[in-house]
Amino acid sequence: MDPQPQHPPDIESLVIRAVRLGDAEEIAAIACLPGYRWGTLSLPHRTSEDIRKRLESQGPGDVSLVASLDGRIVANGGLTRFPGRRAHVGLLGMGVHDDYQGRGIGSRLLREILSVADDWLGLKRIELTVYTDNAPAIALYKRHGFEIEGTHRGFAFRQGAFVDAHAMARLNG
Repeated sequence: MDPQPQHPPDIESLVIRAVRLGDAEEIAAIACLPGYRWGTLSLPHRTSEDIRKRLESQGPGDVSLVASLDGRIVANGGLTRFPGRRAHVGLLGMGVHDDYQGRGIGSRLLREILSVADDWLGLKRIELTVYTDNAPAIALYKRHGFEIEGTHRGFAFRQGAFVDAHAMARLNG
């Protein structure tokens, strides 16, 4: 893991852009970090090939973004749009590099994802799951209009124990 930056990054220079297949190696490296992995469903030892296959299999209505500082990817996230009678719904997922958490990067990335959902896809509902012990992420989502709709008990197996997750959603309009 890279050492913590000496000074907080200037997030005004943060660039949010579409994911490219060539980003797979950097995204895999972030997904393997313990803090990132702790908050996601990602397994240890993700490879760039795993990430590349996931990127190649995305549907036409899916959105995948990265946030970078000085050319280095520090966060990724996106939306998967549901088909058919749930075409008005998107499933949100995102994560921030361990060394860059708590600096507003997740908030900037989330705002961009929600802008695409609202202003370009016309989605009515955005859903996500978040572990109940991930207070910073829950606070982030609440600040952006998400509400807890329920709790999934024993939702996932993480570091040798089952953990619960909240089902959260944001309705637009």
